[in-house]
Amino acid sequence: MEALRSDLSLANAEVTRSATAPLVDPFDRAISYLRVSVTDRCDFRCTYCMAEHMEFLPKRDLLTLEELDRLCSAFIDLGVRKLRVTGGEPLVRRGIMDFFRAMSRHLGRGLEELTLTTNGSQLARFARELGDCGVRRVNVSLDTLDPDRFTQITRWGRLPQVMEGIAAAKAAGIRVKINTVALKGFNEDELFRLIDWSAGEDQDLTFIEVMPMGDMGEQERLGQYWPLSDLRRRIEERLTLVALSETSGGPARYFRVSETGQKIGFITPLTHNFCESCNRVRLTCTGELFMCLGQQNRADLRSPLRTSPDDSVLRGAIREAIAHKPRGHDFDYSRRRVAGKMDRFMSHTGG
Repeated sequence: MEALRSDLSLANAEVTRSATAPLVDPFDRAISYLRVSVTDRCDFRCTYCMAEHMEFLPKRDLLTLEELDRLCSAFIDLGVRKLRVTGGEPLVRRGIMDFFRAMSRHLGRGLEELTLTTNGSQLARFARELGDCGVRRVNVSLDTLDPDRFTQITRWGRLPQVMEGIAAAKAAGIRVKINTVALKGFNEDELFRLIDWSAGEDQDLTFIEVMPMGDMGEQERLGQYWPLSDLRRRIEERLTLVALSETSGGPARYFRVSETGQKIGFITPLTHNFCESCNRVRLTCTGELFMCLGQQNRADLRSPLRTSPDDSVLRGAIREAIAHKPRGHDFDYSRRRVAGKMDRFMSHTGG
């Protein structure tokens, strides 16, 4: 009898270890970063992100905030340490601060960072509450400092509203990083203006190559594409970039500008494949899990979420999905054509 109890104890311990073991994909990459889209809706219509007349999902198709809480909590139980809230524009989701307050309970209890990517339009309204929820950093998407160009690229946006939001975030003790999509013929002549402004505001700055996502037309995408190899060459004609060893396990490669001390990042899915150290997955507002931004494979987590109240079933579905994470994406603009293109818009997957 004693031997039987011992065997049962060992078996139970093994089940517990299996249930809480970290998520590791087939290429031995630990998955510690979840980007969760809470809505596909946005109050901008950025030309490289979505069509001007978008058809958004019916609200009944979206996960409730309570369901998003349960899903994200399951990921945190499985080793996710960084949670980034995205959209569309996450701050237009009704009741979104209830979700941030719910997620804040995990900080210091597994979750190391709670953050978001935003267009900045609603930051003035929510910055103080975000700070109270433990948000210490936000990424603000901003491609130009010219008000007229800003309206052109966002279609519906107003630059002063975003600037007010950035100021409110800083006042709330939140550090701001600017994400700028490099767009040929659009913001090439603002390269050093953006760098100088970011340095003066003590903001890090990351440049991003435009990705072939959404049904935008092949020639339009090719016309937008400004390789960061060229952008970086232009910077180095005037400034000194010193490579930094730091990494988030994500796509950015960071450099320190000797002359200003600021940090600049480059996200180069086309000119430099960053997949070898990928530690992230993306959860949509409908419960789809995309294991790679640049691949079509996905997993349905809404069904196990809604069909069983047992979180072990949900964790099992998550593990099964991670077991199918691919080595990398196939984005390619070479040979004057777009390869590896994704028909879905970026707003569907989350930024």
